[in-house]
Amino acid sequence: MMSETVIFDMMRLGLWTAVQVSLPILAVALITGLVVGLLQALTSIQEMTLTFVPKVLAIVITFWMSMDFMTSSLVNLFQNEIIPIVARYH
Repeated sequence: MMSETVIFDMMRLGLWTAVQVSLPILAVALITGLVVGLLQALTSIQEMTLTFVPKVLAIVITFWMSMDFMTSSLVNLFQNEIIPIVARYH
């Protein structure tokens, strides 16, 4: 049976991997939102689709570009960390 320490360590590893995997998309969404918001403030254009469409496009492009990094990070987490721990206590 797994101890609480092992379970908490697996949760910590999973949360850290989730932060690493989501960071590129969140950073691009933040930067795109700031740039579009600045442009809206400078031009006094308050159109909702002007904020939505560029942000979605930037997120999709970033996701497509970082998909290999995300997949390898998750596969490494499972192959090198979680599966050996589960196999040891099974």
